Amino acid sequence: MTRAMAVGVAKDSSDLEDESQIVGRKIWRIFPYVKRYWVRALGGIVANVAARAFDLIPFIAIGWATDYYNPDTADFTNSSIEKLVTSDLIPSLGPISSVELGFGLLILISFAALAIFQGFSNQLWQSTAYLAQHDIRMDATHSLMAMEASYFETRQTGNLMSVLSADVAQLEDIISDSSTSIIRITTTFIVALLIMFSMSPTLSLILFAPLFLIIPMVIWFSTRVQRKYRKQRESTGGIVAILENVLSGITVVQAYNATDFEGSRIEGQSGDYRDLAIQAAFLRNRFIPGIYVVAGISFGLLVSAGGWVLNSGEITVGQFVTFLLISTRMTMPMFILGMLLNQLQRGEAASKRVFALIDLEPSIFDKEDAIPLNDPITSITFDNVSFAYPTSEVNVLNEISFSASASEFLGVMGHTGAGKSTILKLIERFYEPQNGNVTINGININDLQIESVRARIGFVSQDPFLFFGTIRDNVAYARDASNEQIHNALEAAGAWEFVSQMSDGMDTMVGDRGVMLSGGQRARVSLARALLNDPDLLILDEASAALDAETEKRIQKSLFGNSNGSNKRITIAVAHRLATIRNADEIISMVDGAIVERGKHEELVENDNVYASQWAIQTGELED
Repeated sequence: MTRAMAVGVAKDSSDLEDESQIVGRKIWRIFPYVKRYWVRALGGIVANVAARAFDLIPFIAIGWATDYYNPDTADFTNSSIEKLVTSDLIPSLGPISSVELGFGLLILISFAALAIFQGFSNQLWQSTAYLAQHDIRMDATHSLMAMEASYFETRQTGNLMSVLSADVAQLEDIISDSSTSIIRITTTFIVALLIMFSMSPTLSLILFAPLFLIIPMVIWFSTRVQRKYRKQRESTGGIVAILENVLSGITVVQAYNATDFEGSRIEGQSGDYRDLAIQAAFLRNRFIPGIYVVAGISFGLLVSAGGWVLNSGEITVGQFVTFLLISTRMTMPMFILGMLLNQLQRGEAASKRVFALIDLEPSIFDKEDAIPLNDPITSITFDNVSFAYPTSEVNVLNEISFSASASEFLGVMGHTGAGKSTILKLIERFYEPQNGNVTINGININDLQIESVRARIGFVSQDPFLFFGTIRDNVAYARDASNEQIHNALEAAGAWEFVSQMSDGMDTMVGDRGVMLSGGQRARVSLARALLNDPDLLILDEASAALDAETEKRIQKSLFGNSNGSNKRITIAVAHRLATIRNADEIISMVDGAIVERGKHEELVENDNVYASQWAIQTGELED
């Protein structure tokens, strides 16, 4: 087992090449979702069966009419058929008898009933499909959002978006269209078969014998086309992924004159999709004509043998007409079968990707006996913690130990790659250490419920992310907050100054990812979001990098200026700019994942080590 697997890198079935191409191997998993709405589904089936029955009744009526109008058909008017199509309610209209009107009304009623039942069936099945689609998408979304950070490091956002949108929509088509087609084919086939055998077993055998040739054709088609469709779905995800990157970074693309470069990347992915689609179409267009050939053989034999069967007296002319008409209706299921198999193979490719997300199992989750963190966070401790990212065999942290208590401000500094931000990710439990313990209030963080811990932490990342919406929406993100609370948070974060000057104030739109705000404004809104609920622990990951010195000073005064002891919050700040953490109660200095010195600002400057060197560089005091 590789080290990456040992530390819990999540893998899903979409990571693996599945060379076995079995029709419906994954697609059948949509039916538990349909079962949740079994009343609708059952109603759709019953209505569809009724529609198919009324679809065939006109052909029977035409056969009866043929025998009725045929002078060679004896005693037809005395038969039970006449009683079925006449009644005292159907008067004779001059040259048109009640029997003749009965035939016409029977056909009219059949078509009307067909329209009603088919419409009812479509409505029930389509609503079932939309409900199931929603449930599948939400299960996949919840499964995805529960995954640890390492899962997303090796996957493109656009690819995941493609699964949640296009692939789930493909499954909706399977439920609403393919399922209905299966019912239509099965019902039509069974009812037609029973009617035909009741009229002429000989002609029925002649008609259906060649249809067995379709079986090897289906096997040939399904075992070849599914791989093409799976790769085609993957190519679609690749296109979406590139487009998502390009549109998100359009300013960089334009600044570097990279429109041609990105265009060539998109062209490459789109070309792959095009080639795979053409190959799949080539297979499909060899399969569909084969069905036509088989249908031609069946009908050729049927017509050729019809005269012989008629002469034998096994069937009347009217019954033969009905037989021919129903047999033509049998061709439609065969052609639908071709399209259905094509759609099922597309659905199989989509279902593999969708259920691969639903089947994800995170490696970071609450233990069965995990307890909630109900008390305020009063201490956090790292005890000989070592950690390496799943994709690397080199430790980012090496047996580090430190602690912070209520009201304390802990600063963390070091060169890029020293492991500063990793410490914060372990506190948020985005990752878990391979060795050592992280404890909160003396309790191992792995023994606490994740949501209860994060609910007491305010986190500001080095790349502040704002969602599309207003400033109000972003500060109160996922929480209920009053205008006063939002205002106070903006004040504490030094953001109210610029928000109050905007024409829409807190209702100002920030744009996608906050592009309508400057970097410093985004940082302050993100800080306000972290401060809204007055967290016990505030984590700042280069949160002041985009701020000017004056604004940063005002924010620090707001955060740490209380001298009355009322502020019990623990603050842990990672910073390259040492002025940000100069007033920290303790500063730890890191090199290559190890703590090389710790103390207050004045002590570290006097030590003349890593911290002092960086301070001298940043203040311009470093001599040659």
